[in-house]
Amino acid sequence: MILALVLTMTTAVFAAKGKIGVAMPTQSLQRWNQDGANMKAQLEEAGYTVDLQYANNNVATQISQLENMILGGADVLVIASIDGSALGTVLETAKLEGIPVIAYDRLIMETDAVSYYATFDNYMVGTIQGEYLEDALNLENRSADDPAYIEIFGGAPDDNNARYFFNGAWDVIKPYVKSGVVVVPSGQTEFEQIATMNWSSANAQTRMDNLIAAHYSAGQELDAVLCSNDSTALGVTNSLLGAGFEKDNFPVITGQDCDIANTKNIIAGYQSMSIFKDTRTLAAQVVEMVKAIRNNEEPEINNTSDYDNGTGIIPTYLCEPVFADINNYKELLIDSGYYTSEQLGL
Repeated sequence: MILALVLTMTTAVFAAKGKIGVAMPTQSLQRWNQDGANMKAQLEEAGYTVDLQYANNNVATQISQLENMILGGADVLVIASIDGSALGTVLETAKLEGIPVIAYDRLIMETDAVSYYATFDNYMVGTIQGEYLEDALNLENRSADDPAYIEIFGGAPDDNNARYFFNGAWDVIKPYVKSGVVVVPSGQTEFEQIATMNWSSANAQTRMDNLIAAHYSAGQELDAVLCSNDSTALGVTNSLLGAGFEKDNFPVITGQDCDIANTKNIIAGYQSMSIFKDTRTLAAQVVEMVKAIRNNEEPEINNTSDYDNGTGIIPTYLCEPVFADINNYKELLIDSGYYTSEQLGL
């Protein structure tokens, strides 16, 4: 009887704090599993009930999941969208129901139902990748007589972040292309040319296979491949290995997310760096946003100028990314508890 009373009281406390719907795009990429798990754990620790759903990269599924969250009495929705322009109708329902919406790491476009946006500084992600190549290839001290040869792989065209990543990196590299210090043999430098549907490793591998056949099959030099994230980097790496590139002539490859497979490639010498976006940090910030919303307070934000979703500027909190490479991955990823040595095969 006493146990039943305690359980009832506990449930009532959780209900009083609120029910939070968390919509993640897919479980097929490691990072979204980590985002979802971190979000759920921290929200539950803060006393909220959590409805966490993954949509298998299917927009219709995500819309259905959001509809069910609204019908199920969600007090706040946290959404990492699959297609940032496809949620207007379902979020209009959320708005009518008075449910605040936090866009998580991907800005939701063309709807005034978005209350806040939490992400990493995505332009800075690309800037860091571009600056890493700038240093690794010694571009500041090269001339057009000794150019660096690179190719570029961007992210999914329906992911608003992908253009920020690309633009940040391209703004660093473009002056060198104009001066002839950097050459892109394929000539593919527009976002529409270098985008990778669904951030798919298989799609990236196929495109790299085609680039190698067209431009590098006779042993032409390839100094670097600018990849916006780890899934594209993995596809590129697999293609290069399949084409016979070896460790002593392997291009500099960038990435993002510090996925386990890619971190292992960094350790093995087949990927040069990956942007580390500690999802625990982002999840913690969103939990603080949820707390503020539920307490009728204004959440902490640090950007009110850069993220316009087509209906106006969305108040945003930007977390700061850093990069991991062979020199600091242990400190960033193992010593911080993000991974164990065993997970990385050490």
